[in-house]
This record gives sequence, structure tokens and C-alpha cells, in this order.
Amino acid sequence: MADRTDAAGARGLRLVLGLAAAVVIAIGCARFSSIIGPTALALVVTICVQPARVLLERIGLGRGFASAVVIVLVLLFAIGFSFALVISVAQFATLLPQYSAQFTELEHSVGDALSAVGIGQQQVSAVFAEFDPTKIVAFASGLVGSVFGFGFSTFLVLSLIVFMTLDAGWGRLIAARLHPFRPLLVDALFAYTVSVRRYMVVTALLGAAVAALDTLALWLLGIPGAVLWGLLAFITGFIPNIGYWIGIIPPVFLALLANGWQNAVAVIVIYAVVNGVIQSGLQPHVVGSAVSLNQTIAFLSVVVWSAVLGPLGAILALPLTLLVRALLVDANPESRWIRPALGDVEGLAPPKQQKQEKQPKQQKQQRKGMHA
Repeated sequence: MADRTDAAGARGLRLVLGLAAAVVIAIGCARFSSIIGPTALALVVTICVQPARVLLERIGLGRGFASAVVIVLVLLFAIGFSFALVISVAQFATLLPQYSAQFTELEHSVGDALSAVGIGQQQVSAVFAEFDPTKIVAFASGLVGSVFGFGFSTFLVLSLIVFMTLDAGWGRLIAARLHPFRPLLVDALFAYTVSVRRYMVVTALLGAAVAALDTLALWLLGIPGAVLWGLLAFITGFIPNIGYWIGIIPPVFLALLANGWQNAVAVIVIYAVVNGVIQSGLQPHVVGSAVSLNQTIAFLSVVVWSAVLGPLGAILALPLTLLVRALLVDANPESRWIRPALGDVEGLAPPKQQKQEKQPKQQKQQRKGMHA
């Protein structure tokens, strides 16, 4: 009986110490978020472009030349995306003064309507102060700029992508050397790269389709800054659960100011159809069980990582959470029991069936990882 009590006390102490260590690590990450955030982004980008480098090697290019081609393509994409962002934000900034009168008129109209139910004009003005068009544009451009902005972060991301892509050529050799000593860790990291690559690539492709359709629809409806809101829709597509709401609020508000409530309703309907069909219908079937996180964990991931790393943490919430799971759960046999609670529904299968189902899947992921 005493032994059981001591064991329970030891487990409780380890839990408390683990939580305390997690808090300290989170505070440290927040302190150095300007370095950790870009590093995480560069790591995810490197993982996603790794198959392209391997493909170039298989068709006869040398390791160094294949890495150089991939680096150039990534840099061209980053420069093109940043250029489109700067142009769209600059164009939209020139349109803001045109809607000051409409904003004031909308504020008075809402105030008159709410005064009938006992809400004064002062409270309405306080609410509208938070929805000022300049603040909306600043928020949207800040969110997009946190990923594709200029300055030290951009230089750090691009530099890390270059170095990580060059070092990735030795990934197979390093993994082969480490596997006899840490097989579970190597297998967990290989499975992590496969899952993150599938999730990010599929989300990027479908997000690009959503952004293109949203931009076209907003342009046809005459919404100011259609390209900017399309870029915002692409970025927020990586934020689970709440990304849709972040991406739709600015264009709906601008549609209300520019063309009236009918135009705003049209934007809501178009976004609901486009995002619902592509991101809610197609994406889960294509991604499959690559993430294996339930909705609660996904939402908490956004909250925690955005608090630690800012807007970039919200965008990279799932890859970062999957990395933590790979290191603390997948690589530790004593912690794998918690996977079903995190969202791995296959872990709920009976032991024999679970073993038969997961073993081929793990072997397939390991083979993919070794080839990558």
C-alpha cells in the first residue's frame, strides 16, 4: 500500500515539474519569439520542399545543384508574394479616406437603431472605434506581414531556408546513423515530416484556390482591396477553427461601407460556399489522418502558440504541436497511451486490430521518410 502511495506521489511530482518546465519554456520562447518563430517557419518550409530536392537528385542533378534550384524557387516565391502584398496594401491605403463619410453615417444609423432599446450613442461610438477601417487594414497587413514582411525576420527566414535545405541533403545519412541508437525518436521524426508535409502542402494548395476564388468574387463585387483580402484568406487558411472568421471580417465590413448591406451579405454567402466546400469538404479527405488532433487540441494550439510567438505562432500552431507530440509522445513508449486523447481515433481500436492497422501505416511512413 505504501509502495502504491509513493508511486502515485512520484507521478504527481513529475506532472507538476513537467507543467512548471513547460511554463518556463513557453516564457523563454516568447522572450525569443523573433528568432524561434522564423526558425520554425524555415523548418516547415524546408520539410515541404524536401521532396522537390530529392526528385531533382533522382533525375541526375547533384546534391548541391538540386538544393540551389529549390532555394531559388523558394526565394522567387517569397519575393513575388511580398511584392504583391506591398502593392495591395499601398493601393488600399489610398482608398481609406474615401469611406470616412460612410463610416460616420453607419455609426449614426446604428446608434439611432440601438437607442430604441436603451443603448446610448456613447457606447455605440466606443464599439465603432474598435472597427475603424484604419485599424482593420493595420491588423490584416500586420498578420500577413508577420509572415512575409521585411526586415530582420525575413532575412533570418530566408537564410535559414538556404542553410537547412543544404543540410537536408545529409538527412538520410544522419538518420541511418542515429536509428540503431534512437529508433523510436528517428521514426517519430520521420512520421512528423510526412504528416507536416502533407498537411502544409494540401493546405497551401487548397488555400491558394480559396484565395483566388475569393479575390475574383470580391473584385466582381467591387470590394476595395480585393487582392489584400485574398492574401489574408490564404494566410488565415493555416489557422484552424478561427482562421475563417479572421479572414472574412475585413472584407465584409468594407463591403458594408462601400456598397451597402446587400453587398456584405453577398460576401458572407460567397465565403461560406467557397471555404465550406474546399476547406471543410475537400481538405479533411485529402489530409486524412496526417494531423490526428481533435478540435479542442487544435483550438488550444492556436491560443497557446499565438500567445507565445504572436501571429506566426497561430499560423504554425499545428506543425508546432505535432512536433511537441512527436518528441514527447510518439518517441516515448510510456506516453503513447495518450494519443487517443489527443485525437488519434485509430488508437481507440482494439489492441489486435490497432496493431494490424497501424503497423503497415508506420512502415509506410518510415519508408517515405527514409526516401525523403
